Amino acid sequence: MDSVFTRIIKGEIPCYKVAESNDAIAFLDIRPLSKGHTLVVPKREVDRLFDLPVKEFETLWSFTQVVAKAIEGKIACNRVGVAVLGFEVTHAHVHLVPLRTEGDLNFALPKLQLSEDEMQDIADSIANEYRRFKS
Repeated sequence: MDSVFTRIIKGEIPCYKVAESNDAIAFLDIRPLSKGHTLVVPKREVDRLFDLPVKEFETLWSFTQVVAKAIEGKIACNRVGVAVLGFEVTHAHVHLVPLRTEGDLNFALPKLQLSEDEMQDIADSIANEYRRFKS
């Protein structure tokens, strides 16, 4: 059975997409710790990030770097934090979380509740910045 992320990749479930490559996709987390909290997901469905073949792993991190720079360019933050957990969805993924303080990268914190319009505006803003970086 496909993971929820594979279903997003296939277009079966909608998402707030910010970037996509041949090997990965980036979209907003629907239960964000902060505005701009983005998930970067390899298109290959593997449970653990470190089980990706080396070339795909390296490609994923290059893509992740550009997405993080796009987030920093559009979301007010001191830096973008990175977390790899994988407990809720058994499909490797990277969390990119805009941070103001170290304590902001705490998954026990209450999640933001943003409207669909807010989510779409944030996704569009990051996507436009991503395209600028890719040019």
